[in-house]
Amino acid sequence: MRSKTANGNWFECTVRYERQMENGMTKAVPELYVVEAVSFGDAEKIITEEMSAFVSGNFEVKNINPATYREIFFSENTNDDRWYKAKLSFITFDEKTEKEKRSTVTYLVQASTFNGAVKNIEEVMAGTLIDYVIANITETKIMDVFEK
Repeated sequence: MRSKTANGNWFECTVRYERQMENGMTKAVPELYVVEAVSFGDAEKIITEEMSAFVSGNFEVKNINPATYREIFFSENTNDDRWYKAKLSFITFDEKTEKEKRSTVTYLVQASTFNGAVKNIEEVMAGTLIDYVIANITETKIMDVFEK
Protein backbone atom coordinates (compact mmCIF):
# COMPACT_ATOMS: atom_id res chain seq x y z
CA MET A 1 0.00 0.00 0.00
CA ARG A 2 1.05 3.53 -0.73
CA SER A 3 -0.66 6.60 0.65
CA LYS A 4 -0.64 9.99 -1.01
CA THR A 5 -1.68 13.42 0.15
CA ALA A 6 -2.38 15.71 -2.80
CA ASN A 7 0.17 18.40 -3.58
CA GLY A 8 -2.79 20.50 -4.70
CA ASN A 9 -6.29 19.15 -4.16
CA TRP A 10 -8.33 16.12 -5.14
CA PHE A 11 -11.28 16.74 -7.46
CA GLU A 12 -14.09 14.37 -8.41
CA CYS A 13 -14.85 14.70 -12.12
CA THR A 14 -17.96 13.32 -13.78
CA VAL A 15 -17.49 12.78 -17.50
CA ARG A 16 -19.92 11.62 -20.16
CA TYR A 17 -18.81 9.89 -23.32
CA GLU A 18 -20.05 7.44 -25.92
CA ARG A 19 -19.17 3.82 -25.23
CA GLN A 20 -19.76 0.95 -27.62
CA MET A 21 -22.03 -1.64 -26.02
CA GLU A 22 -21.90 -5.41 -26.50
CA ASN A 23 -24.70 -5.26 -29.08
CA GLY A 24 -22.66 -2.84 -31.22
CA MET A 25 -24.73 0.24 -30.38
CA THR A 26 -23.17 3.29 -28.77
CA LYS A 27 -24.52 4.74 -25.57
CA ALA A 28 -23.61 7.90 -23.68
CA VAL A 29 -22.43 6.85 -20.21
CA PRO A 30 -21.42 8.94 -17.19
CA GLU A 31 -18.37 7.91 -15.16
CA LEU A 32 -16.68 9.32 -12.08
CA TYR A 33 -12.92 9.89 -11.81
CA VAL A 34 -10.68 11.58 -9.27
CA VAL A 35 -7.79 13.85 -10.31
CA GLU A 36 -5.11 15.69 -8.42
CA ALA A 37 -5.09 19.33 -9.49
CA VAL A 38 -4.52 22.85 -8.18
CA SER A 39 -7.78 24.33 -9.49
CA PHE A 40 -11.06 23.51 -11.21
CA GLY A 41 -9.59 24.56 -14.57
CA ASP A 42 -6.55 22.38 -14.00
CA ALA A 43 -8.82 19.45 -13.06
CA GLU A 44 -10.81 19.86 -16.29
CA LYS A 45 -7.60 19.97 -18.34
CA ILE A 46 -6.17 16.88 -16.63
CA ILE A 47 -9.33 14.74 -16.93
CA THR A 48 -9.72 15.74 -20.59
CA GLU A 49 -6.10 14.77 -21.34
CA GLU A 50 -6.32 11.49 -19.40
CA MET A 51 -9.58 10.43 -21.05
CA SER A 52 -8.51 11.36 -24.59
CA ALA A 53 -6.59 8.08 -24.87
CA PHE A 54 -9.72 6.03 -24.06
CA VAL A 55 -12.49 8.00 -25.73
CA SER A 56 -13.41 8.53 -29.36
CA GLY A 57 -16.48 10.50 -30.25
CA ASN A 58 -18.40 12.84 -27.99
CA PHE A 59 -16.80 13.61 -24.64
CA GLU A 60 -18.00 16.08 -22.04
CA VAL A 61 -16.91 17.04 -18.53
CA LYS A 62 -20.28 17.24 -16.75
CA ASN A 63 -19.26 18.13 -13.21
CA ILE A 64 -16.21 18.88 -11.06
CA ASN A 65 -16.35 18.91 -7.26
CA PRO A 66 -13.62 19.23 -4.66
CA ALA A 67 -13.12 15.88 -2.94
CA THR A 68 -13.06 15.62 0.82
CA TYR A 69 -10.28 13.02 1.03
CA ARG A 70 -7.27 13.83 3.16
CA GLU A 71 -5.27 11.05 1.54
CA ILE A 72 -5.67 8.27 -0.99
CA PHE A 73 -4.39 4.76 -0.27
CA PHE A 74 -3.19 3.17 -3.53
CA SER A 75 -2.80 -0.60 -3.77
CA GLU A 76 0.01 -2.29 -5.66
CA ASN A 77 -2.24 -5.35 -6.20
CA THR A 78 -3.61 -5.40 -9.78
CA ASN A 79 -6.78 -7.18 -8.57
CA ASP A 80 -7.73 -4.16 -6.45
CA ASP A 81 -10.00 -2.48 -8.97
CA ARG A 82 -12.54 -0.72 -6.75
CA TRP A 83 -12.44 2.43 -4.66
CA TYR A 84 -13.86 2.73 -1.15
CA LYS A 85 -14.52 5.87 0.85
CA ALA A 86 -13.43 5.30 4.45
CA LYS A 87 -14.17 7.52 7.43
CA LEU A 88 -11.77 7.05 10.31
CA SER A 89 -12.27 8.53 13.76
CA PHE A 90 -9.04 9.42 15.49
CA ILE A 91 -9.19 9.20 19.26
CA THR A 92 -7.26 11.61 21.45
CA PHE A 93 -7.47 12.32 25.14
CA ASP A 94 -7.82 15.90 26.38
CA GLU A 95 -5.87 16.02 29.64
CA LYS A 96 -7.49 19.28 30.79
CA THR A 97 -11.07 18.07 30.52
CA GLU A 98 -10.14 14.40 30.97
CA LYS A 99 -12.40 13.49 28.08
CA GLU A 100 -11.95 11.46 24.93
CA LYS A 101 -12.06 13.52 21.74
CA ARG A 102 -12.72 12.13 18.26
CA SER A 103 -11.93 13.77 14.95
CA THR A 104 -13.18 12.24 11.70
CA VAL A 105 -11.09 12.10 8.52
CA THR A 106 -12.11 10.72 5.11
CA TYR A 107 -9.78 8.60 2.98
CA LEU A 108 -10.12 6.92 -0.42
CA VAL A 109 -8.91 3.31 -0.42
CA GLN A 110 -8.22 1.03 -3.38
CA ALA A 111 -9.22 -2.62 -2.87
CA SER A 112 -11.12 -5.46 -4.54
CA THR A 113 -13.55 -6.13 -1.66
CA PHE A 114 -14.90 -4.51 1.49
CA ASN A 115 -12.69 -6.79 3.62
CA GLY A 116 -9.74 -5.92 1.41
CA ALA A 117 -10.39 -2.21 2.05
CA VAL A 118 -10.34 -2.86 5.82
CA LYS A 119 -7.09 -4.81 5.47
CA ASN A 120 -5.50 -2.05 3.38
CA ILE A 121 -6.51 0.63 5.89
CA GLU A 122 -5.07 -1.42 8.74
CA GLU A 123 -1.83 -1.93 6.78
CA VAL A 124 -1.36 1.82 6.23
CA MET A 125 -2.42 2.78 9.75
CA ALA A 126 -0.14 0.18 11.37
CA GLY A 127 2.71 2.67 10.97
CA THR A 128 0.97 5.30 13.10
CA LEU A 129 0.78 5.62 16.86
CA ILE A 130 -2.61 7.33 17.09
CA ASP A 131 -5.68 5.34 18.10
CA TYR A 132 -8.42 5.15 15.49
CA VAL A 133 -11.73 3.48 14.72
CA ILE A 134 -13.06 2.74 11.24
CA ALA A 135 -16.38 4.57 11.43
CA ASN A 136 -17.64 3.81 7.92
CA ILE A 137 -16.58 2.26 4.62
CA THR A 138 -18.64 2.54 1.44
CA GLU A 139 -17.91 1.44 -2.10
CA THR A 140 -17.84 4.33 -4.58
CA LYS A 141 -18.57 4.57 -8.29
CA ILE A 142 -15.09 5.98 -8.94
CA MET A 143 -13.53 4.35 -11.99
CA ASP A 144 -9.93 5.54 -11.52
CA VAL A 145 -7.69 8.09 -9.82
CA PHE A 146 -5.19 10.22 -11.75
CA GLU A 147 -2.36 11.66 -9.68
CA LYS A 148 0.37 14.09 -10.68
